[in-house]
Amino acid sequence: MTASTPLVADDQPSLSRWRFPTAGPGLWVGGAILLLTVLLAIFAPLLAPHSPYAQSLAERLIKPVFMGGTWDHPLGTDHLGRDVLSRLIYGSRMSLAVGFGTILISAVLGIGLGLAAGFRGGRTDAFVVFLLTVRLSLPIMLAAIALVGLLGNSLGLMMLILAFFLWDQFLVVSRALAMRLKNAEFVLAARAAGFSDFHIIVREVLPNMTGPLVIVATLEMAHAIMLESSLSFLGLGIRPPAASWGLMIAEAKDFVYFEAWLVNIPGFAIFTLVAGITLFGEGLRTVFENAGGR
Repeated sequence: MTASTPLVADDQPSLSRWRFPTAGPGLWVGGAILLLTVLLAIFAPLLAPHSPYAQSLAERLIKPVFMGGTWDHPLGTDHLGRDVLSRLIYGSRMSLAVGFGTILISAVLGIGLGLAAGFRGGRTDAFVVFLLTVRLSLPIMLAAIALVGLLGNSLGLMMLILAFFLWDQFLVVSRALAMRLKNAEFVLAARAAGFSDFHIIVREVLPNMTGPLVIVATLEMAHAIMLESSLSFLGLGIRPPAASWGLMIAEAKDFVYFEAWLVNIPGFAIFTLVAGITLFGEGLRTVFENAGGR
């Protein structure tokens, strides 16, 4: 064994053993929705027919084309005359930024604590379990509202606040896997060869956690997007005039009885993205289960 060749446990799924067709349609449907949303976010300036911030009171509350509107505004305009389709496309950037940014921060925090607790045990494990207990005792939405209201609602700060409440699943999964893998033969062999704990964790243990942690990341990403939309709806999220799906619903709530499509369109976008991410995560779970069973 060399330092450049990490050992991989035989009972863990590896990328070379994946068979995506066995995952069922959920992986493909969810992946397609997520990929489409990512492409919309990347190419928003090219795809949006109008500026998401341009206002025209003379063109306010134009109905979508499927309700008798015009193709100049396919999804209509809001109460300020802003093009709904353009704001929807630019809003995908905000949702994905919050989702990916929050999960990246929470994954680093949760996995780091989980590895420390599971690999070292003893007082370290007891302290991490105490932190987990404190976190689970806090209602996410109420605590997030309090912190956002107290500290502010900039995009970066919102991601930090949401990440502070979404690391527990990463911790639970990584801790359980670390406790199981720390006495595995390939870890004992690496330890006998004189490798440091850091090398063993990074090169031997983490590669065998990839599957479960990716699944947790997808599900928690959907959770983060829902939380951001909820905070924006309450006026504590993304600040206007920025385009955010939750903010679009909040701005349209006064028209819900008269122009319900103003609420339904961004609501359907949130539902579709969250459902797509969830389907993608469930599909990945099936892939890793099938790979692990071979």
